[in-house]
Amino acid sequence: MFTQKRTLGCDDSQTRWFQHLILVIGYLSLLFTTVFLDWFATDSSFILVLGYLESAVIFSVTFIFMIGRLNKKTQVSKNSHPSDWFFVIWLFLMGLSAFVVRLFIDLDILETNMWMYLIHLTVLVQWAVIIVPFGKWTHFLYRSFAMYFEKLKSLSVS
Repeated sequence: MFTQKRTLGCDDSQTRWFQHLILVIGYLSLLFTTVFLDWFATDSSFILVLGYLESAVIFSVTFIFMIGRLNKKTQVSKNSHPSDWFFVIWLFLMGLSAFVVRLFIDLDILETNMWMYLIHLTVLVQWAVIIVPFGKWTHFLYRSFAMYFEKLKSLSVS
């Protein structure tokens, strides 16, 4: 589900697959850094730099995806639907708002600019409540569960 290894068989998707893998690793790493290493509240230089580096990776790859969709040179982006943009833009907004919140913390201006934190929470809540459970790409998760349960079912019948 996360690696999308099966897309490696497609002729034009080698670079796209690698970019996707880096993006997934970047988001999962930033999630770990934010939740478990407490990126927003830490004073550790290592954790701060790690969070900023992960953010840079996320911005770079997401920006490359957005440019690719605008240029429409690959087969995947030629048939890009407006709903495809929604997912990519929301990924970008999630990363950007988290980056700005951390930057405001480091500049010691978050307390006087709580609107930025509220924007970040709004983006996260919409992502969690609307986009993830009902979005176009959620079929990767549902399909993976269906395949798993189908395999369990076939094992119990045997």
